[in-house]
Amino acid sequence: MTTACSRPAADTATPSATGADTGLCRVLVRYYDELTATLDHTRRSSRTDAFSPGWDLPPLSPALEAFLAPAAISAPELGTYGDARLTLLNLMHNPDTRTTKTLASLMIVARAVAHIQRTGEAVMIITPSSANKATALRDAVRRAHETALAGPEQLRIVCVLPAGSCHKVWRSPLTDDEGLRARNPLAVRDTAGADEVKKLARAVADQEADAVFARHGVRLWHTLDLDNYIVADTARALFERDRLPSVPRVHAHAVSSAFGLLGHFYGQQRHTGRAWPDTGARYFLVQHLDTADMVASYHRGAFDYRPAWQYEDGVYTQDADPRFPQRAFAPDERLDPTFYTRAPVTSTRMNEIIRHQGGGGIVVSLAECLDRYPYLRRLLAAVDVALPADPRQLREWSLVMALTGVLNALDRGLLDGPEVLVHGSGSYHAGHYRPPESHQVRPVTGYEDLRDLVHAAASG
Repeated sequence: MTTACSRPAADTATPSATGADTGLCRVLVRYYDELTATLDHTRRSSRTDAFSPGWDLPPLSPALEAFLAPAAISAPELGTYGDARLTLLNLMHNPDTRTTKTLASLMIVARAVAHIQRTGEAVMIITPSSANKATALRDAVRRAHETALAGPEQLRIVCVLPAGSCHKVWRSPLTDDEGLRARNPLAVRDTAGADEVKKLARAVADQEADAVFARHGVRLWHTLDLDNYIVADTARALFERDRLPSVPRVHAHAVSSAFGLLGHFYGQQRHTGRAWPDTGARYFLVQHLDTADMVASYHRGAFDYRPAWQYEDGVYTQDADPRFPQRAFAPDERLDPTFYTRAPVTSTRMNEIIRHQGGGGIVVSLAECLDRYPYLRRLLAAVDVALPADPRQLREWSLVMALTGVLNALDRGLLDGPEVLVHGSGSYHAGHYRPPESHQVRPVTGYEDLRDLVHAAASG
């Protein structure tokens, strides 16, 4: 589909100098055939006993193109910092989510639509989320309804959220319409740690799927599986292959489990002709102190490693480990509740890839992000990414974290690549959305509450 991408900018173009955000590409439409082949390859390697709608997409039609349209990528240049050229891989073009979760969510929902169209069976997605997955999947479900790919009675979603990140979920017709809200509930768990929502959603999906189908004729699909995400993120590698110069570069990303970078790696292997580990991408992980485990695992060999801190004048400081913040307001600071996964199973694989291809990681603090904030605000304004003047209004810190980590790493001699591609996986502020009101969410205290909510949503 040649209309899915605008004309590639020349390698010598400097969008940061002009303020133009060139190179926008609607990647799920542009690379539909290659992504379909990747889905087929994933089908052969995926192993699960739980329900899956299969790995087919619906035929590419005007309705499907409209549905997939928000999945777009661009790569404006940010200029140079020291000896490094910085480019932003902008994955935030959907104005209804402003995160990269749009790409995977649209493909997940498209697979559910294909199952519905093929079998006539209704599908209800169930997923845990720290907010962004919930917003993006719910937006994809809404889009499927509005493009008439599936009706509200055919396609539904239940999201399970920790209370600490509920304020980051975006309201939509699925929250505001009473009938849609009943079929697509937001379940909020407020009596345990954030990671408990994953265990809770998995338990209900595993134990109730058969009963939900037997009683209500609805297939229950638990979507939080790496295979469901990496295929969409191969689009990053396809975009890089076609739109960026073929030069060695570092890929920097604010990560919780690094699904996005693993997807890029998967696409690099399948589509770019770059043989691992000889000529592949170098990956640089950026984390915050609350979940610094992937960086600690790679550089220190232990998820729970932290440097020794000194406390003085209300700030914690250290200078022994350049991979960790030099200043922080708390040693276990939670900069953004989106990053809540501890000791992710993906860490071992990411360590292996970085050891072979190069890269590393760094941990940032809120104090460091605030130090950089005025500079980053001006830098991003030149490529039409707006940060609020008041950083207290920022609700998604991924992009600020990633850029702060890259600049700190360059200053400290931890990055030596001449070209750094910063994956802009999310950035939004309070003016971009409205969070749900109290009557639009359903508190759940444990298994029985969520089980009953799932059955009620399936019965409507």
